[in-house]
Amino acid sequence: MKVEQVRAYVPEAAERRLVAAGVGHVPAGFPSPAQDYSDTEIDLTQLLIRDELATFIVRVSGDSMQGAGIYDGDELIVDRSIEPRDGHVVIAIVDGEMTVKRLHVTPTGVVLQAENADYPDVKVAELSDLVIWGVVTRCLHRLI
Repeated sequence: MKVEQVRAYVPEAAERRLVAAGVGHVPAGFPSPAQDYSDTEIDLTQLLIRDELATFIVRVSGDSMQGAGIYDGDELIVDRSIEPRDGHVVIAIVDGEMTVKRLHVTPTGVVLQAENADYPDVKVAELSDLVIWGVVTRCLHRLI
């Protein structure tokens, strides 16, 4: 999966709030007619962004991460202040090429794992230039 576009998160432009109808959880089955409804504000910045200055929005292309719920054209929220750990989905730069993969640190080296059986894992060679650019915290996926 390739990184198509990287944009800085701009807090001033993100100070918009969504008004959510209803309190509590929305059932995925049959709705309860007895549920009370009210208007509640949701601050998307507070909900989605941990560190505003270290956050970027990345648009991706390809299908190598479908098993992780990341699809072609999705936008990822990436936090560069989080220390990458084994199992994180990361934005990695390998020999100048930016990609999205799951990070695995093994006794024999670093493996960048695709989440689609059609794609091989990337075993980072010892002499390769590897930079873990950031950790993916959220995937913004369009439904329509």
